[in-house]
Amino acid sequence: MDKPTYVIGHKNPDTDSICSAIAYAHLKNQITDNRYEARRAGQVNNETKYVLDRFGVEAPELISDVGTQIRDVAIKKIDGIKSGISLKKAWKMMKDTSNSTLPVTLDGKLEGIISVNDIATANMDIYETRILALSKTPYRNILDTLEGTMVVGDEDGYVEDGKILIGAANPDLMEDYIEKGDILITGNRFESHLCAIEMNAGCIVVCMGAPVSKTIKKLAMQNNCRIISTPYETYMAARMINQSTPIRYFMRKENIVSFMEDDYISDMKETVAKIRHRDFPVLDKSGNYCGMLSRRSLINMNRKKIILVDHNEKSQAVDGIEEAEIMEIIDHHRLGNLETLAPVYFRNQPLGCTATIIYQLYTELGVEVDKKIAGLLCSAILSDTLMFRSPTCTALDKMAAESLAAIAEINMDDHAEKMFRAGSSLQDKSTEEIFYQDYKKFTSNGIKFGAGQITSLDGEELAVLKSKILPFMETACRNSSTDMMFFMLTDVIRESTELLFVGENAKAIVEQAFGEKAEESSIVMKNIVSRKKQLIPKLINAMQE
Repeated sequence: MDKPTYVIGHKNPDTDSICSAIAYAHLKNQITDNRYEARRAGQVNNETKYVLDRFGVEAPELISDVGTQIRDVAIKKIDGIKSGISLKKAWKMMKDTSNSTLPVTLDGKLEGIISVNDIATANMDIYETRILALSKTPYRNILDTLEGTMVVGDEDGYVEDGKILIGAANPDLMEDYIEKGDILITGNRFESHLCAIEMNAGCIVVCMGAPVSKTIKKLAMQNNCRIISTPYETYMAARMINQSTPIRYFMRKENIVSFMEDDYISDMKETVAKIRHRDFPVLDKSGNYCGMLSRRSLINMNRKKIILVDHNEKSQAVDGIEEAEIMEIIDHHRLGNLETLAPVYFRNQPLGCTATIIYQLYTELGVEVDKKIAGLLCSAILSDTLMFRSPTCTALDKMAAESLAAIAEINMDDHAEKMFRAGSSLQDKSTEEIFYQDYKKFTSNGIKFGAGQITSLDGEELAVLKSKILPFMETACRNSSTDMMFFMLTDVIRESTELLFVGENAKAIVEQAFGEKAEESSIVMKNIVSRKKQLIPKLINAMQE
């Protein structure tokens, strides 16, 4: 099945980011034959968790990086071979499949690899006449390599000892160099056969399909000497018999460069560049072999396909976005600095919430909004517009929320209060989690800054929170590349915000942005509740002046 397109919001996702991703993926699945799946780029906050639980929807799966992984590349599905097969059989498999490297596996696990170079080394650089005994070569391998038949003896079993000899000398000389367990390659020579049996040879290879006398067969059987008949003449038999050696003797078992399916291409490129192998084994999470990665396959990589919702700035996007293929962007923020490889569908409207745009798309395309999706979209609008109190809220947002509330069969006032109270419940969160749960990064005029926000119905809770957040911000700013950090403590009931700030020149920037005197690290601002419309634009203007 084709890989899905992921619909994903920004890092540190809020309710709009999560709910819009779920709803838009659902819409795309209704109107196309392709597969779309919602994902999240960070942890779900308490408010969003309440909304998902309220409407019985599971949180999208976390995806922390959308860079190209090995699983996105065409992995060659080369079956693993057993370590006992012969060099000849492995070579034939390489020729038949045009593969220069074969994986050797046992019960799905990678034991080693054998390459063309390994087989060439075995044929050209090995002069050991005892190679069959040293490698415990199965007699079945010898029969297969020489296309022979077992005239006397059992086809099962292994070469345990002895060397390979050619019976070209007369029997008197042969007695001096034939030892117990040797393999004698010879023709139709009765005396040579007899001498080999008397000297306790392990096997006689009779070439050119020559007949073997009944006497020799009987003596061989009595002395546990195998006799193999091959159609090859003596030279060819002697040349080929080493190819019956099992590949386990020559395969590479240690220091094998392999990769996991989840490894990122950007992380492995340096390794591949240093090692001049053509193919590399790929393993799954359990360590099971699943295919071979060729250097050539890295040329044509299948980038992950992504639809971005509720953001269009690289600093807010999931890691690895520069390696992904952005297909669409649905957003309601200012234009950011994302670049795409090709033209994309980009819908950006000055509304209070991305979910309002998603609802518009459902309506425009004539797709019915079911009860769950309506509940999610309505919740997102209530969250992003602070129950229509935010200056970013438009008449379209309010109309969309009212229509969705009717479909979801919810009372907006009651639902919003429960949702906000769930979101402002911070008892189970650390200061770091609170600070980063709705934190976004920005860059303006060479200045890197970040801004977070927490909304609450309880002013006393915000006052307590201030004493925890401010020291954390000072440490976080010193230990990062960020020049300034801002944090909005927003009181939904009073429609006001206490803005905390740290960093060199942060106080001057705030005073210039809002035209008011600030305390050492904070300022109280009435009728300021929107980070997107009331805070960020003014900060950026002040930084650019």
